[in-house]
Formats: sequence, C-alpha cells, structure tokens
Amino acid sequence: MRLSRYFLPVLKENPSEAQIVSHRLMLRAGMIKQAAAGIYSWLPMGFKVLRKLENIVHEEQARAGHIAIQMPILQSADLWRESGRYDDYGQEMLRMQDRHGRDMLFTPTAEELVTDIFRGHVSSYKDLPLTLYQIQWKFRDEIRPRFGVMRGREFYMKDGYNFDLTKEDALHSYNRHLVSYLRTYERMGLQAIPMRADSGPIGGDDTHEFLVLADTGESEVFYDSAVTDLTFGDRDIDYDNREQCQAILEEFTSKYARTDETHDEVLFNKIPEERRRVARGIEVGQIFYFGTKYSEPLGATVQGPDGKPVPVHMGSHGIGVSRLIGAIIEASHDDKGIIWPEGVTPFHCGIVNLKQGDEEADAACAKIYKALTALGLEPLYDDRNERAGGKFATMDLIGLPWRITVGPRGLKNGVVELTSRRTGESEELSPEAAVIKIAEIYEDIA
Repeated sequence: MRLSRYFLPVLKENPSEAQIVSHRLMLRAGMIKQAAAGIYSWLPMGFKVLRKLENIVHEEQARAGHIAIQMPILQSADLWRESGRYDDYGQEMLRMQDRHGRDMLFTPTAEELVTDIFRGHVSSYKDLPLTLYQIQWKFRDEIRPRFGVMRGREFYMKDGYNFDLTKEDALHSYNRHLVSYLRTYERMGLQAIPMRADSGPIGGDDTHEFLVLADTGESEVFYDSAVTDLTFGDRDIDYDNREQCQAILEEFTSKYARTDETHDEVLFNKIPEERRRVARGIEVGQIFYFGTKYSEPLGATVQGPDGKPVPVHMGSHGIGVSRLIGAIIEASHDDKGIIWPEGVTPFHCGIVNLKQGDEEADAACAKIYKALTALGLEPLYDDRNERAGGKFATMDLIGLPWRITVGPRGLKNGVVELTSRRTGESEELSPEAAVIKIAEIYEDIA
C-alpha cells in the first residue's frame, strides 16, 4: 500500500476524551472513530489489525479441533426465558421488539442459542465431543463505557461452546481451551496469565480469566511473580492427549494468581514475600465449565451408551478480539506511539522516501516495495511529498516494527537504513539485503 492512496487520518494532538494510552493512540493513529458512546467505526488500519487477530484465533481454534459457525446478532428472548436468564441478566442486555411485537435481544453471549442448535441436531453420545465457536459482534449496555475499545458497548468476540458426555470429558475440553489460548496470546506477542476468577452471569464453578498486566487494567490482581517466568513456546501439543493438556493446565495454574473477586489473603501470604505481587490487569479472555446449567433447562440431551437420555456437560470460552488490540497497545508502546509485535502488525514494514521526486530515490523505493510484495509481505510506502520529520513521526505513531529509510545520500553509497521500532537501532544495508532481512524476520513468525 502507498500511503498517498491510503486512508489514514492521523491526529497530531491527543484527543481530550481519551483517558488511557491505547484509546489515545488508536484515535491518533487513525484506527477508530467514535460513532456513539462505547461504539466505534473501525477505520482501515484498525480493521486490518482486527482481522489479523481474528485469523490467529481461527488458526489456533482449528488446531485444537474446534469448529467455526456463525450465529445471528439478534436472538429471540424465548430461548433466554427457557434458561431462566432473561430476567436475571440485568440492564446490560439490550432488549427490543420486532414489528410483530416479539421480544428480541442483541447478543451479549450465546449459550442459549448454541444449545438450541445442538439439541436440534445431536442426539447420540457417538457424536460427542463437539466444540462449536464463532467470532461475532456482541453488545453489552455498559453503564459507563470508557477506555475506548477496552470497555466499549459493542465489541468483537470469539465465543466457543463445548458439549461433552461426562464432567471428565468437559474438563478435558476446558484444559484444551486453556492450552489453545496460551498459544493464541503468545502468537500475538502477549503474556496473558490465567487467573482464578469469578464466573459472573455465565455461571459455573470452574473458570479462569486471562489477564495482561498493565497499569491501566480494570482488575486488581494478586499473583506469585514466578508465573511471569512461564512461557508456552513452540511446544508440539496433542490436543487429544488428556494427560498432556492436564499437565499444561497444572503448570500454568498451580502458582497463585487470582483476581480481586477470588483473592484469598491466607493463601497469598504463604507465597515467599519477595514473590508476592499486587498489580492491575486487563482481561482478554475467560474459560468456563458449567456442567448441565443450560443443557438441563433447554433439554439438550443425548442417548447415552445405555440407551437412556442424559444432559450434556458444557462450557463456554471467550476471547475479546477487539479488546485485545487495546491490551496489546497498553503493553507495547512508548511516548512516540504504538509498537506492534511482528505477529499482529498491520503492515510488515514501512518504507520512507526521504526525497520524493528524486529519480534515484523513487526508483529504489519502488524496487524495494515490489520485492517485498513479491515475497508475500505487505509494506506501507510513504510516498507523500512531506518533510522527513513528518514521515518519521507518522511511522513512529502507527508503530510498524521495521522501517526502511531511502535517501539520495545513502543510495550514493549503495545503502538504505533499516530501523527497529522497538529498540530504535539502525543498520545500513544494501536494498537487497534489507529485503532479505525483513523476509527472514517474518519467516520465523508463526
């Protein structure tokens, strides 16, 4: 993409309504525009990052054996009355009537709807286990939406639902989701710590939230600092291997890590004092096991091995895809702007032409652009007739991990400058070597 042809409405000043870094930088970098309180239009670069995160989630869900579907945004209230949640959910649910006077609601979550799909098509234990998921817009009418996409009313979310014959089977599904989420977050350049949490309106006794540590986090968290030393890495996981998945769950949840709702001061004080940490965290996902909470009232049963009907055991599992963008920026920025991890960057590198209109510089930039594109990479070429300082400021603000700077002076010596956004370090390379290095960097990204 050439920046002269792209829609990137960057702002020079900090918007007064933005209280936290991610909100300020998303507005300044032209990623989003507020349409109403807690509701945003996603502009090209923001939408591009959103799709990158969505693709990572899809890939890791497929790796774990989960099956994608798409459910409607509007649901019938009748299903929620069957489960008993319609009146219990509270004012966060946006309720409405259609032209025939039928009660409807804008989806805040979809346990009832997916259970209705299951009960209509699955009748035998031989069809289990089954996990269905979607990535869909949701709406929760927050009383005070704030912090941009971190606490919006409309949000993009992956919600998955497992159906199993027994509690033991369902707990393996729970473990499988935990493993897949650890992989997902690390691919996004995040350390998301699974913490014992409260189940809230979803229900159930077993639940973990995944939290990214950040000063602007909504939740107060208490943890053993040893959990921050854990990394998932490039492990070869067999998601059907119960022992392997259980071992990973124990590895990542055996050390103390809890949100304020489930904090236990007695247990916390048993941690060596030098490892006790109190901080703030941003929730980016949660997994639940809730047994037959929905299957019993909704009649989601299968014929068991003995021929008798049994209600299935269920769980639900969510990742806040749009919220993740805010979390990544909160965890990865400096005073100049965003610093995207390579796995989620909207463009793989920026190309800055220091002297637009110079025949040699224009030709060199075009050649680099063409070479990167031919390798399947997406560069953003700043070909505007702007001052060099303005071009550098834009690149720093939007946070592309690598920048290739091309100017007449360097070209006389046969070199361009390759700069890391994260470290600020630069090196001079031939244009061909700069292209090769960028290709090698992204070759290692999963």
